[in-house]
Amino acid sequence: MEIRLDNKVALVTGASSGIGLAIAQALAACGAKVCINYRADAAEAARAVDAITSAGGSAFAVQADVSDQAQVSAMFAQLESRWVKADILVNCAGTDGKAALSWEADAAEWKKVIEVNLFGAFYCAQQALLGMTKKKSGVIVNITSVHETIAWTGYSAYTSSKAALSMLTKTLAQEAAPFGVRVLAVAPGAIQTDINKAVWSNPASLHDLQHKIPLARMGQTREIADMVAVLVSDTGSYITGTTVFIDGGMTDYPDFAQGG
Repeated sequence: MEIRLDNKVALVTGASSGIGLAIAQALAACGAKVCINYRADAAEAARAVDAITSAGGSAFAVQADVSDQAQVSAMFAQLESRWVKADILVNCAGTDGKAALSWEADAAEWKKVIEVNLFGAFYCAQQALLGMTKKKSGVIVNITSVHETIAWTGYSAYTSSKAALSMLTKTLAQEAAPFGVRVLAVAPGAIQTDINKAVWSNPASLHDLQHKIPLARMGQTREIADMVAVLVSDTGSYITGTTVFIDGGMTDYPDFAQGG
């Protein structure tokens, strides 16, 4: 079975590196035109565009801080002026913030995580749905995390934002379904990227992490990207309002394999 997204226009936020870049490349490889959103590193975004175009795909980059509603509106305007309204939106931009116990956390930093991870996804979804509901087609994928269900000491803002994003996904899916639009979430587990290099490059911390995963390995960005491509295609046409966990079984709580 071949996944094709020909003539589709996709916007992927946080797409200049890591999981977002892998998703952008996968969608482009399936034939979609891809708008790569980035927040700060223009050179990194340019390399991402080059990687797609050199492989025969179509892409361009747009700078926007998704936590700023005005910048999100401007980003969608740029996309529509260059191509057309988005058929696919992947909300991948996110941050985990600084580690701190809740009662010691800086309120401004805590708020910023919520603004990026939750408000940012909402702002982008709102803009996308304005077009998708009118043409009665489209797919939105919100990238959450296993931490939408698993607590993580020191990261209360991150876990709260991802849990909230899960419920936002369900609500948007319920609202958009009568208009032929699907909204779902993908929850990665421990995925090997540059951001968490300090973990997987250290044998002790890597072993500890692998112990938390039934498949006993970290995931690769392509494993997230390939599933997103499937879900936004016609192959996933009956999937909406749910979270697909891609976590090697992490949410299966492997410590309980030997009893409670």
